[in-house]
This record gives sequence, structure tokens and C-alpha cells, in this order.
Amino acid sequence: MANWEVLKFASAGELAAAAAKRLVERLRSIDHNRPFTVALSGGRIAKTFSVSLAQQLSNSPTLLRNVHFFWADERCVGPDDEESNYKLAEDNLFKPLGVSGDQIHRIRGEVEPQAAASQAETELRSVASVGQDSQAILDLVLLGMGEDGHTASLFPEEGTKLVDDPRVFRAVVATKPPPERVTMGYGTLAAAREVLVLVSGSGKEAALKRSLTIPPETPLGRVLAMRELSLVLTDI
Repeated sequence: MANWEVLKFASAGELAAAAAKRLVERLRSIDHNRPFTVALSGGRIAKTFSVSLAQQLSNSPTLLRNVHFFWADERCVGPDDEESNYKLAEDNLFKPLGVSGDQIHRIRGEVEPQAAASQAETELRSVASVGQDSQAILDLVLLGMGEDGHTASLFPEEGTKLVDDPRVFRAVVATKPPPERVTMGYGTLAAAREVLVLVSGSGKEAALKRSLTIPPETPLGRVLAMRELSLVLTDI
């Protein structure tokens, strides 16, 4: 039995709107007396998603009052750099909705990568719940996928040797610019209560097919195989 469900859409806009609607519906059902932790990702579809989510929450921003935002990965650049995943969300989601700064837990891409990874783990553990194995557990993670099947900043060139790495965040050197990054590890992504994978854009058909195989052939496929169930939304 597959560890995933695939929903197909006619366009990136429809895909992003459906993902945003799912998150809004989730927020309507949560216990607002405890933190609800979300990890965001970067990429073209992430911007479309952020815009759609801001629009859908424009009349009910209080749904975010106890939502805490983290990142599945970040490029090692400053927060004002156009390559920053934080800046993408800040410009298209947080500013439009007036999200409080104490709910935003960015990975500090401007500091040394190992230090940034350590700081990100400490901050996540200060908010998220923790499982019996001491793994930090996020409520919801949004992931994308690249043409090579990478997700977050988990790249195929690493092979499987780091799948069992216990670090919540770790520094990586990517095969595409900017090379220095910080990423959540496989275990952290696998432990999340809910994962939505947004796969959009031409040139990704082969990688998506390889990700939805058993045994898994890509980093995204490895994450999916480690989880009980994930939802994949795609326009390809």
C-alpha cells in the first residue's frame, strides 16, 4: 500500500489554492491554546502558495494567532537576500497578514551554517512537541520537489547515508547555487504529523515518477517512504 495520496490540478494556481485551503481548514480545527507549528519551503510554487494563503486568511487573520512558522530549509544568505526562503514568506505572507515576529522562527542564513543549524534546532525544540525518541514533531510541513527529486535541501548526491542521521537540522553543500544551506533531516520530516508536497512545473515528470516508487529512488521518495501517509499535490 502506498504511503501517499496524489491530487492533480490543472495549474499551479489551482494547486496552491487547494494547499492553502487545506491549511486554512486545518487551522479552523486546531486547539488555539497551544502552538501549532508549520515548516515552510522555498521555490516558485511556495510564492504562489504564500500569496494564496494570505488572500484566504485576509478576513480571518486571527486563525494564525498561535501558529509558529519554521523552515524546512534555507539558503545561507541574509534575510533581505532575494534567494532567502524567509524573505519570500515575509514579503508574501507575513507582512500582508501582520504576523507577529515572535511567531516567525527563521533559519539564520547569515551566520556560519553549523551554528545556524544548531540555533534552528534549539528554537524548534522550544516550541514544538517532542516524541518519545526526542525527535521534534511539527504539526505540518510544506515541501516542494526539484527536477532531480530533491526536497528541502536533501539532494540525491548524498545517497542514503544520511537518512538515519539524528540531527533535526544540519548544514549541507548543495549541488545548485547558492551551495551553502541548512536543511531539516529526514527524521524530522518523517516525524511531522502532516506533510503536503507541492510539485509544480515542467521538467519534473520523471523525478515525480521516480519519487512515487517502492523502493524509493529520490530524496523525496525516501521521505514519503518513511511516513505513514503524505499528500502530494501536483500540476504535472
